[in-house]
Amino acid sequence: MPEKQTNPAGMPRGVLYPELTATKIRLAQHAPSPAIDRFVEYYWIVAWDLRGKASHESHVLSHPSVHLVFEQPEAAVYGIVRSTFRRRIGGLGHVLGVRFRPGGFRPFLGRPVADIVDRVVPAAELFDPAAVHATQTAVLGTRDDTEMVTHAEEFLRARLPDPDPAADEAAEIVARITADPSLTRVDEIAGQLGMSVRRLQRLFAEYVGASPKWVLRRARLHEAAERAAAGSRIDWARLAAELGYADQAHLTRDFTAAVGTPPAAYARS
Repeated sequence: MPEKQTNPAGMPRGVLYPELTATKIRLAQHAPSPAIDRFVEYYWIVAWDLRGKASHESHVLSHPSVHLVFEQPEAAVYGIVRSTFRRRIGGLGHVLGVRFRPGGFRPFLGRPVADIVDRVVPAAELFDPAAVHATQTAVLGTRDDTEMVTHAEEFLRARLPDPDPAADEAAEIVARITADPSLTRVDEIAGQLGMSVRRLQRLFAEYVGASPKWVLRRARLHEAAERAAAGSRIDWARLAAELGYADQAHLTRDFTAAVGTPPAAYARS
């Protein structure tokens, strides 16, 4: 399903400088078929035409999701990016990405998702190289969204793994955390779920790839970035308290480390 959209440009949560980005790219999201939606959250397509114009660098405050991306020069699997994801584009082009549900890539990968955190792995190393190449050629050979999604669906349907209840559990927990940025402590989440902190940490390392603490922290930063991009005046001390920070200075340090600029300066940009 599409992500919550609250910024004026209508960009998905996590896209930084959304108003500028919206003038440079077209971003579309498409739901997977019922046969695949247990594993896949949605397909995303980014298309651009910057011929005769300056290149553009997109910045994304990433989510706790693995992506399979059909792009040039080769299709790749992106593990969770714990820093800010940056990509420079120019000329004419497009890519299609598969955003897996948190935990949803573990049944395809066959090993802990923590193994690929902060890594970009050629898709041909994880899937049949001939099928990857054929799908990449088909996806990049059309600019029609429906055709692109159909090719990606066919690729995934041909290699769907068995359902994994632990993957479903991981997705539900991450959804719970991201829906409520006021949740700030791992032991609080574990207590609500009736599990130990250690078991929660093991589940996340195996299926999500990032720790529960990182997911909690990233949810708060997404909320802060969305508030900043909304264009209204912000009481930063109050927002820090709402998001569970000890004080405004703590929020400022956390935001600056992730985004590269203080929240007040980001709001003015």
